[in-house]
Amino acid sequence: MGYKVAVVGATGNVGRVMLDILSERAFPADEVVPVASRRSQGVEVSYGDRTLKTRALDTFDFSDVDICLMSAGGDVSKEWAPRIAAQNCVVIDNSSAWRMDQDVPLVVPEVNAAAVEGYAKKGIIANPNCSTAQLVVALKPLHDAATIKRVVVATYQSVSGAGKEGEEELDRQTRAVYSLQEFAPKKFPTRIAFNLIPQIDVFMEDGSTKEEWKMVAETKKILDPKIKLTATCVRVPVFVSHSEAVNVEFERPISADEARAILRSAPGILVIDKREPGGYATPHEATGEDATYVSRIREDITVENGLSFWCVSDNLRKGAALNAVQIAEALINRKLLQPKAG
Repeated sequence: MGYKVAVVGATGNVGRVMLDILSERAFPADEVVPVASRRSQGVEVSYGDRTLKTRALDTFDFSDVDICLMSAGGDVSKEWAPRIAAQNCVVIDNSSAWRMDQDVPLVVPEVNAAAVEGYAKKGIIANPNCSTAQLVVALKPLHDAATIKRVVVATYQSVSGAGKEGEEELDRQTRAVYSLQEFAPKKFPTRIAFNLIPQIDVFMEDGSTKEEWKMVAETKKILDPKIKLTATCVRVPVFVSHSEAVNVEFERPISADEARAILRSAPGILVIDKREPGGYATPHEATGEDATYVSRIREDITVENGLSFWCVSDNLRKGAALNAVQIAEALINRKLLQPKAG
């Protein structure tokens, strides 16, 4: 007997990828139901070779649903995740609403899969921020080997991280530039076409942005609260896949060759690191792929026990949809969840 899965936010960027990944990975579901807001009721979405019609969230009955993959924004999640969980349906939420709740596990399966066991407190498991997910996948095996003291990371985040509106704005502005038309920014605070924006989310009192704060807080919760981390998050004119330039300081010595060997054998990572033109991963290669790509691994001689590397991943997949499905798989593999119909 298989599981019944609901995908809330099914008409959005991440929701559509969730449906794709459920099909690609042959998730053990007898039924998959796309759910969205009332205005999207009846919209058709793809699930493998099938076409499904979207149901309205406010009238949908979750009482016979086993798993809800939710990607509908923080406000929707705050209202609906507890309601859905109260119907004995495990909610795996992609928004920031529950990530720092001490009673909600924040999980990246390659890093802290055992944390899923804490889902029973509220019936909710949180997905981390997309930029955090790929970072901790790369940091975990290195932390195990040499213990990380401090991380400095600069992110280069694609417009799809801001949803369909972000992709549409980059497309619209790029066309306008080539046709010599004027345009005003709508989704982003300033022009994104042929430009970089050193702001993602709102500014906080200390001058950092909320996106940067998320990377700090979430890395500590997922990996190790002792790790010191500083981030600069930048929006770039790339449609899909986030890139990160990462500098790490360790407690113990670790060479670039040792790090390369460790990362090659780590789950979820693909090392592409040839010291030649094109011998590294870019957002183009990562898009549509499940792996977190690591390149440009080298020793940093400006600090004791330092390494630098380049990290790229599809933010709609590992940064969101894939990670959510992997969490659901971890629940099943650890025999923590049985189908209601069974």
